[in-house]
Amino acid sequence: MTSGTAYVGRFAPSPTGPLHFGSLVAAVASYADARAVGGRWLLRIEDVDAPRCTKAAETAIVRQLSAYGFEADQAIVRQSARGDHYEAALEELKGAGRLFACNCSRKMLALAPRNAVSEVIYPGRCRDLRLTDAEPATALRLCVHDDANAQVIFNDRTLGELSQNVAIEVGDFILRRADGLYAYQLAVVVDDAAQGVTTVVRGEDLLMNTPRQIYLQRCLSYATPGYLHVPLVRNDASEKLSKQTRAQPIAEDSVIATLDAAWAFLHQPALGNFTSVAQFWKRAAELWNPALMRSTGAASRGNLE
Repeated sequence: MTSGTAYVGRFAPSPTGPLHFGSLVAAVASYADARAVGGRWLLRIEDVDAPRCTKAAETAIVRQLSAYGFEADQAIVRQSARGDHYEAALEELKGAGRLFACNCSRKMLALAPRNAVSEVIYPGRCRDLRLTDAEPATALRLCVHDDANAQVIFNDRTLGELSQNVAIEVGDFILRRADGLYAYQLAVVVDDAAQGVTTVVRGEDLLMNTPRQIYLQRCLSYATPGYLHVPLVRNDASEKLSKQTRAQPIAEDSVIATLDAAWAFLHQPALGNFTSVAQFWKRAAELWNPALMRSTGAASRGNLE
C-alpha cells in the first residue's frame, strides 16, 4: 500500500440521493485507509449522468459527510465541470485509432452473449460500419484489441489476485453514450489520473468495472492505482442498499452510533468507548486493518470471468 503523503484516496458519490448506510460504509473504509497512513483524502462528486443527479442531493451528501467528521484535503471536484478533459481523452484515443461510432440499440444486442454478471459482451457489430460520431443515436466505443493488454491481472488488497480478459468478457465498451453523456468508465479514469489518486477504495459492486478501467488506463498511458473493494451492505431481501431499493438516508442525530455500526460491519477491531466523532476517527486511523474485512458476494472469485 502507498504510504504517507504519497497516498491519495477519494470518495466519489453520485448525487442521485442522500448517503445511506451502504454509502457510509464505503466512505468510512476510504477515509480510514487514507488517514491510517497519513495520506490525503479527496471528495469528488460524480454527476456526469446529469439527468439523474440533483444539486439538492449533492448538498445533502456534503452536509452528511461534514456531520460524520469527513474532511477533504482539497476543494470538491465535480464531473459536470470537466467535459473538456473527457473530450480531450476521447480525441487522444480517436487519434490513435481506438474509437468507433456505434448505433447498436439494446434490441440489436438482445441475443449477444453475456458474461458472468449478465452484461452484454459486445460482438463488434459496428467496428467496420464506418459510422461517424456526428450521426444521430451513435455512441463512442473503445476498440478492445485481443492482445496482451486485454488480459488484466490486478491485486485487490482484500480479495487477492483477480483477472479478466477484457476482449473476451467485455468487448468494446462505451466511453460516450448516444445521448452525448460521458460514460462512467471514461470519467472515473480521467479524473483519478488528473487528481493523482493512488488508491481506489470502493464497494464490491464496482469490482467488475476495474479490469476495463485498467485497460483504458493503459490505452491512455495513465498509472494504475491500487484497489480495495469493500463488502456490500444488503437489505433483508439480500439486495444491495441503494436508492432503487429504498435505502434510508443515514441519520444526522445519531452519528456516533452509526459510525460505530459501519466500523463493525467492516469487521474492524473494537474502538472502545468514545464520545466524539474526532475520537472515533483518531482510533479508527490507529486500528484500521482492511485484511479483516470479509467479502459478502461472489466477487471473491479469483477469476472474474
